[in-house]
Amino acid sequence: MTSRALTFPAVAWGTWAWGDSGAAGDGYFGSQLSESGLREVVEKAQSNGLTLWDTAVAYGMGRAESVLAQALAGCHRSEYQLSTKFTPQLAGDGDDPVADMLGQSLDRLGTDHVDLFWIHNPADVARWTPPLIPLLRSGKIKHVGVSNHDMEQIALADQILGEAGFRVEAVQNHYSLLHRSSERAGILDHCREHDVRFFSYMVLEQGALTGTYGPANPLPEGSSRAAVYNGILPRLRALTDRMGSIGEDRGASAADVAIAWAIAKGTTPVIGVTKASYIDGAVRALGIELADEEIAELEALADAADVDTRGWWEHEM
Repeated sequence: MTSRALTFPAVAWGTWAWGDSGAAGDGYFGSQLSESGLREVVEKAQSNGLTLWDTAVAYGMGRAESVLAQALAGCHRSEYQLSTKFTPQLAGDGDDPVADMLGQSLDRLGTDHVDLFWIHNPADVARWTPPLIPLLRSGKIKHVGVSNHDMEQIALADQILGEAGFRVEAVQNHYSLLHRSSERAGILDHCREHDVRFFSYMVLEQGALTGTYGPANPLPEGSSRAAVYNGILPRLRALTDRMGSIGEDRGASAADVAIAWAIAKGTTPVIGVTKASYIDGAVRALGIELADEEIAELEALADAADVDTRGWWEHEM
């Protein structure tokens, strides 16, 4: 069995954008990143006790893992938790592609184990789940999660691991005010009933739900997220304006309210973080208690926006 309970902070830090090259407009997010800036991010997060860092090989083909290791240099390994992923679509043709990809991740991250290891996409659950078992037994991975899996795929992975005395302990799916398919499919209920941690990624819809962007201030030109979101920003105005007014009453921003909503729904948000100021927002969000009426109002406004933000890699839950 897994040696210890899965205990992580209430918020995880996502490093998808850390896989960008760092030049403006060059990469999926178009963020400008610097080693000193990301080091400041790490220092502030660690000082606030928010110490879980989520990454993946697929984020810049390993670049995010390497950049994260550089930013964490100087922190003792016991002071933070690492979460990374096996992406089936990137699997090599060796005898054990899962172990091979994990080994490369461990090298880039400068560690001998990861605290949480995910099957990133459900290309073939029956094929890719069994290789996790010897890695759990060896201690190279401490806990297993599945990402972008539907209920049937979660159950199959759990069955396979269960036969060896392990289990799926976490699910990580796209979940935001604009995309609640995991809730409608019963996955959130399943996680609550079976003590499985649900990690919600894209809670801020790559910036579109922060209130920062709008028709007059679009997402960075040339970035992939700009192509996805800039056209729908006008339809999000009523929602982000209401999020802003709810936040204003609490000394918080629209982004803080989006994070608070995800926490209120019983999930652990994975917040993409490229600036130290984002840490302050997450800390504020942890102190926000939304009323049931506010949650219902925000969800109604989100539904009224009638937008589809499902990623190209996602299937319907």
